[in-house]
Amino acid sequence: MDLNSASTVVLQVLTQPGFYSVLLNIFTNHTLDINVRWLAVLYFKNGIDRYWRRVAPHALSEEEKSTLRAGLITNFNEPVNQIATQIAVLIAKVARLDCPRQWPELIPTLIESVKVQDDLRQHRALLTFYHVTKTLASKRLAADRKLFYDLASGIYNFACSLWNHHTDTFLQQVSSGNEAAVLSSLERTLLSLKVLRKLTVNGFVEPHKNMEVMGFLHGIFDRLKQFLECSRSIGTDNVCRDRLEKTIILFTKVLLDFLDQHPFSFTPLIQRSLEFSVSYVFTEVGEGVTFERFIVQCMNLIKMIVKNYAYKPSKNFEDSSPETLEAHKIKMAFFTYPTLTEICRRLVSHYFLLTEEELTMWEEDPEGFTVEETGGDSWKYSLRPCTEVLFIDIFHEYNQTLTPVLLEMMQTLQGPTNVEDMNALLIKDAVYNAVGLAAYELFDSVDFDQWFKNQLLPELQVIHNRYKPLRRRVIWLIGQWISVKFKSDLRPMLYEAICNLLQDQDLVVRIETATTLKLTVDDFEFRTDQFLPYLETMFTLLFQLLQQVTECDTKMHVLHVLSCVIERVNIQGLGADSKNLYPFLLPVIQLSTDVSQPPHVYLLEDGLELWLVTLENSPCVTPELLRIFQNMSPLLELSSENLRTCFKIINGYIFLSSTEFLQTYAVGLCQSFCELLKEITTEGQVQVLKVVENALKVNPVLGPQMFQPILPCVFRGIIEGERYPVVMSTYLGVMGRVLLQNTSFFSSLLNEMAHKFNQEMDQLLGNMIEMWVDRMDNITQPERRKLSALALLSLLPSDNSVIQDKFCGIINISVEGLHDVMTEDPETGTYKDCMLMSHLEEPKVTEDEEPPTEQDKRKKMLALKDPVHTVSLQQFIYEKLKAQQELLGEQGFQSLMETVDTEIVTQLQEFLQGF
Repeated sequence: MDLNSASTVVLQVLTQPGFYSVLLNIFTNHTLDINVRWLAVLYFKNGIDRYWRRVAPHALSEEEKSTLRAGLITNFNEPVNQIATQIAVLIAKVARLDCPRQWPELIPTLIESVKVQDDLRQHRALLTFYHVTKTLASKRLAADRKLFYDLASGIYNFACSLWNHHTDTFLQQVSSGNEAAVLSSLERTLLSLKVLRKLTVNGFVEPHKNMEVMGFLHGIFDRLKQFLECSRSIGTDNVCRDRLEKTIILFTKVLLDFLDQHPFSFTPLIQRSLEFSVSYVFTEVGEGVTFERFIVQCMNLIKMIVKNYAYKPSKNFEDSSPETLEAHKIKMAFFTYPTLTEICRRLVSHYFLLTEEELTMWEEDPEGFTVEETGGDSWKYSLRPCTEVLFIDIFHEYNQTLTPVLLEMMQTLQGPTNVEDMNALLIKDAVYNAVGLAAYELFDSVDFDQWFKNQLLPELQVIHNRYKPLRRRVIWLIGQWISVKFKSDLRPMLYEAICNLLQDQDLVVRIETATTLKLTVDDFEFRTDQFLPYLETMFTLLFQLLQQVTECDTKMHVLHVLSCVIERVNIQGLGADSKNLYPFLLPVIQLSTDVSQPPHVYLLEDGLELWLVTLENSPCVTPELLRIFQNMSPLLELSSENLRTCFKIINGYIFLSSTEFLQTYAVGLCQSFCELLKEITTEGQVQVLKVVENALKVNPVLGPQMFQPILPCVFRGIIEGERYPVVMSTYLGVMGRVLLQNTSFFSSLLNEMAHKFNQEMDQLLGNMIEMWVDRMDNITQPERRKLSALALLSLLPSDNSVIQDKFCGIINISVEGLHDVMTEDPETGTYKDCMLMSHLEEPKVTEDEEPPTEQDKRKKMLALKDPVHTVSLQQFIYEKLKAQQELLGEQGFQSLMETVDTEIVTQLQEFLQGF
């Protein structure tokens, strides 16, 4: 069978009525191969989105859908767990579309099925019940929400009873020693709790008014205590333990979700939630029964209550709602001085301490340790960042109470710490961590400048290996305070310390130091003059660090620090002195933009930006700066999203040193461009052509020779009338440069193209001028419009019959150009070419603007040589017409002018008054 026949057969099968009934029969037939049944259920599930809706192409008939719905809930007896889950999800997908209107029997059938005594059928029905509830709870349209509210009200009592039944059964069986029975009842407890979670959180508009809902929520705390106690009798490394912990976490998720969705309904639960969480996390109650994820969840619960905006009164208490005041009152009554003090001390002295596991990771995988420490949203899931976020939120909320507590802890740690006392070192590390996190709150309470000089700086100078946690913590702490309170005069002392720490034997200390360096240079009080004496040393050390680290995240981080330093030192501010940075700047660019080196994958974007800013601010080209352009050709082959920056870099070299650059690299660059033009987007083509245009502008002699292979493509594009206006505009810009600034090269190109087109040169020139005139509206940039006028006028004077035949079009374009560039002097009534530039004009830079880069200055100097900015279009037209008149004589010239529209002639005469 050929492919066409096979495709037809497959299409007929896929759209054949009854196809999904066949799939149902296949995956419910337990005698068939599991893989076949797996494929059938997956195909059925994926087809629901395509064919179940009535408006879908090749939609299933209502009759077949009715049969399928009935078949799906006939037997909940699938023996294979993975297939059972897929069937449950499949039923939920159908329920999302059809329940309850087209499938009213689904929920009653599920409720009856979860009551049966058969373990397998009961579990599969409960699994399906959960997925259906989850899917229906996720619908957001108002009508769908109303249906789910009705469903929740109708089945909530049953769901509670079901959950209590399975929970009680599990608690009774825990002591039996029958692991299979314990696991079976725990699975049902977990599934029924998942159902209750969706009903409780999403099933009621005002859940606090429903006694069953609030009864379930209040009961969670007692159930949690029972389950936590069960953990004592269940091993630490088996399936039951895993399921038990998942169930405990699910209890906390119910509370967190309910608090998030219904903060005021949660108010009666605030007191109990805080009492429960604080007792298990910050007292001995939790010893032996808590585990990390549970502690994280309890901390998140405390944090959400502390930070909840619904519980924060307005500054004017009378403007607050009674619900807000009630919640605030409960919070204030709970967070007494002793409670807050205990939480603060326990957070710092217990949870902030580096653990054995963390210290081991520090030794064995320092980069991994650093990444773990700086994780983004990990506070929601990981213990250390979670404790730090909770500390920040509580300290911010109750800073007047907690500031003296933390200051007292600081006071007890003055002076050096014995390197043999590891516990004392870790305690100091934890307290310093707290002082860093609370920096903004401690602004008025800590004389940080004195502390830096008398305490912190000496600690950075302790080089003992056991002191490295404190060296790392102190430099981190300084980074936290830099933007809060740090005298500018102390910065040189800090830079000295940073230089020393960037040579530390410990990699974690060096990475943390790099981070603090970034914070230091980013600060608004940063002064370049203070920093410059340390720049070369720091840059060299950072580059060594960049080469040493291996993790993608760390390499990107270090390179980002390097980029920030360069940006803040402001190379353009150094002017001609910026080339002094090349010895340590260029190796970074070389490494990060070399596609043969693995690090380029994650360093490339920052490396290219660094390369560009270096070029833009370079006063002159050097052999080393020229040499790194060898990296460019492979970069162009990547055709990645960085191409735009690559083109900017190429332009930067052209503006910096066109002759040297083009002689060295133009051949290879031209080959790369020719390949790019075959497959690149329209925007990409324009970028390539702009590079060529710049080369022709900067170097009218060498540019056309170097990019000669591309110019026939440009010529052909003009003759054939390129359909994209922006491309055509760039084609005309390129050709305008050649015609105006290198007449001999244009003649040779015209001769070459005449041979390729098998036409006479004059005929081809006429066609080009005609298309140029016709597509003049494609050109929107005033500079290019003036260039076109100058270029076509440069063909005059001429006795060539073809050029004379196109004289009218040339004059039309010239007058259009005059309209574009001529401005009237209101005092004298005369016209002036607004594009003319003089050496006297200097750009005025306001305080808010960046000073001009070296490249800006180069472009200005180039403009002062560019015919577009040095030749008066008004005078050029006059001179060309006068020369044409002298060539043809008065009568011949008048005959030529009669080919031009009288209105155009009138406008031309107005512009040329005074000549």
